Amino acid sequence: MAGHIPDEKVDEIRTSSDIVEVIGDYIDLKKQGRNYFGLCPFHGENTPSFSVSQDKQIFHCFGCGKGGNVYTFLMEMEGFSFVQALKQLAEQSGIELPEQMTDEGPAERSQESQSMLEAHQWLTKLYHHLLKNSKEGQEAYQYLMDRGFTDETIQKYQIGFSPNSKDFVVTFLEKKGYHPQTMVKAGLLSTNDHGDYADRFRGRVIFPLRNHLGKTVAFAGRSIGEQEPKYLNSPETELFHKGRLLYNFDLARSAIRKEKSVLLFEGFGDVITADQAGIHNAVATMGTALSSSQANLLKRYVEQVIICYDGDRAGIEAAVKAAKLVKSIGCHTYVARVPDGLDPDDFIQKNGGERFRREIIDTSDTYISFMMSYLRRDYNLQLEGDRITYIEKVLQEIAVLDRAVEREHYLNELAAEFKMALDTLKEEVQRIRGKSGVKDNETRNRYTNHTRKSSVQNKLLPAFHNAERKLIAYMLKDPYIADKVQKEIGGAFNIEDHQVIVTHLYAYYEDGNESDISQFVELIEDPAVKSLAIELAMAPISEEVSDQEINDYISWIRAEYWDLTDIKNLEAELKKAEQQKDPIKAAEIAMDLIKRKKELKNN
Repeated sequence: MAGHIPDEKVDEIRTSSDIVEVIGDYIDLKKQGRNYFGLCPFHGENTPSFSVSQDKQIFHCFGCGKGGNVYTFLMEMEGFSFVQALKQLAEQSGIELPEQMTDEGPAERSQESQSMLEAHQWLTKLYHHLLKNSKEGQEAYQYLMDRGFTDETIQKYQIGFSPNSKDFVVTFLEKKGYHPQTMVKAGLLSTNDHGDYADRFRGRVIFPLRNHLGKTVAFAGRSIGEQEPKYLNSPETELFHKGRLLYNFDLARSAIRKEKSVLLFEGFGDVITADQAGIHNAVATMGTALSSSQANLLKRYVEQVIICYDGDRAGIEAAVKAAKLVKSIGCHTYVARVPDGLDPDDFIQKNGGERFRREIIDTSDTYISFMMSYLRRDYNLQLEGDRITYIEKVLQEIAVLDRAVEREHYLNELAAEFKMALDTLKEEVQRIRGKSGVKDNETRNRYTNHTRKSSVQNKLLPAFHNAERKLIAYMLKDPYIADKVQKEIGGAFNIEDHQVIVTHLYAYYEDGNESDISQFVELIEDPAVKSLAIELAMAPISEEVSDQEINDYISWIRAEYWDLTDIKNLEAELKKAEQQKDPIKAAEIAMDLIKRKKELKNN
């Protein structure tokens, strides 16, 4: 799985990374007995079914079935490749990777894409250097100072300047070995009909746009003179998709986890100004409407999203769309409203971060309060027709709320304001919910959390099946038990997935490895089988097990195996008798077959 990366290095990084600490950066974990539990980040639930074992360095969700080691978690959570997960953990553990191991290789990223990424990193450094150290960059530097930027902020966000020269950056990239046509595809250079190349961002202040790994994948340029357009962003490329990235997510991630809340802005200027003012859990969309991909990225980290867009008409309309999307994926949604048509940047510059937090963020409207205020603007509530339409619109919004107590709260408000019977409003909400197929949150969560558990744990399994599960759990823990089982029955397990697990396990121990489920599961490629191995490893078993108990498990497995073998042999004999057209013999065998199957079923 690790490709060209030595297994020893993979194991060193894995054993240096505590899975509880890594997962604890994403979700709240509480210790219960030997393991840690929390709400699964991979499916919606109200009751924790996500378990992490510090002893075994693995995780498993008994709700959705996902499981694995620390690499698996990062790959699932962040959408990383194996190499990306390994590199991140190496960096966190302070383990250096040799130069040849830091390339992701053709399977992870195309050579052209790798060149594009490298060029962006070089230009980030170049533009930042030119801002601070070139004569031409002084005007841009002064512009930033006049806008209230500090040296610390300029350094943190690697803000730069591109000289007003067509050739400077072109020459720089060519000397670094990057082909101009590839750089055009990367959005760094532009070209004309004559085939001449020029720096796309020349004469502008440069704001690097980074992915969630902290790598620059695009730029935003801001003109400081009369140059048009005022703002110029990178086009969408193989590296840069506006709808997938959130500005500042890489830097804000730790603050987002700590605050358990994220502040969503429209522009990167708002984010930077807020950060300077001490508000560090802010991100921004890339000049487009919030996408479902971006919303789901936030949902992985927090339950609460505060949307803070510009206070003008366009900003309010954009906030409505964003709020609806964030609410639809199950986040607690709030909308902060900036007064007087200002944008957040202007408000903070004028009034400071403390007033912004106190007057704007802390007084954010709930989703329904915001929507009620927004809908109210379109109706004259003195008119009966408008009043009824408004109430119907509000009821549609209330109907999608998961919690009954929340629905009742707003229905009480509505009933009091318009002097209506609460029961009438409740009845209408239930009608809307029934028509749209919305089920009560409690029912949904009970179903979601219960489904997977019922499939194996709560279902009454045959004795041999339970014996195989228990036996494998002990084999994963103790190589001596695995050796005994291998000598007694080898791979003669009755469940196919169990056969796969024990076959891998025998080979794993024969290679001289100690019991280490976190290392072992790397050998299993099939995700379903890997998940099953993790589930069995997490199953509760006794610290000490007697030889008699192990022998009993083996006996049940062996009996089932031979019973099934006898049945297969009888079926083969029956087929042969039918082919030989011997009806009397075929009938005798058929009767014996029915009897054996009935005995097996009763057992």
